[in-house]
Amino acid sequence: MAVTLTRWTLDDYHRMIEAGLFVNRQVELLNGLVVEMAPEGPDHADLSTDADELFVEQARGRYRVRVAKPMTIAATGSEPEPDIALVKRKSYRQGHPAPADVYLIIEFSNTTLAKDTEEKRRVYAAAGIQDYWVANLKDGELIIYRQPIDGDYQVEQRLRQGAVAPLAFPDITVAVDSLI
Repeated sequence: MAVTLTRWTLDDYHRMIEAGLFVNRQVELLNGLVVEMAPEGPDHADLSTDADELFVEQARGRYRVRVAKPMTIAATGSEPEPDIALVKRKSYRQGHPAPADVYLIIEFSNTTLAKDTEEKRRVYAAAGIQDYWVANLKDGELIIYRQPIDGDYQVEQRLRQGAVAPLAFPDITVAVDSLI
């Protein structure tokens, strides 16, 4: 017996949200599939809060920091909710940020490492997100993905120490150990 999955459009997904189908459920849309999000552990919550504070402090009006808020990737039928996203300074009342609005995405991963380094990596690369970081909390490393071409990143760097800067804001230095 073959199993057929139904892929939802962004409009379908938004109608389901409006109808209240996901009340009290943490979900996101990835490649047309509604995917449950794992609950945050204390390390995930603390590290993402610290990163949020660091990036807000360094913003100086150049970008906005969005924490666990949706972004719309129409090309892949996805609406992920990255842990941290640095986006252009503008209002998003009429629609979530699109890939062209995004400078950096950071995901903090413990139990979701496979999803973040496989599914989400490909979704973000296909969307042309230039700078995608995964804080691998399980193994104590920061995985940096850059140069998206043909639906995948051409550069993958793994760091356990040192510092890194977002591509769009090279003046902002982030200690790797502050993210892992």
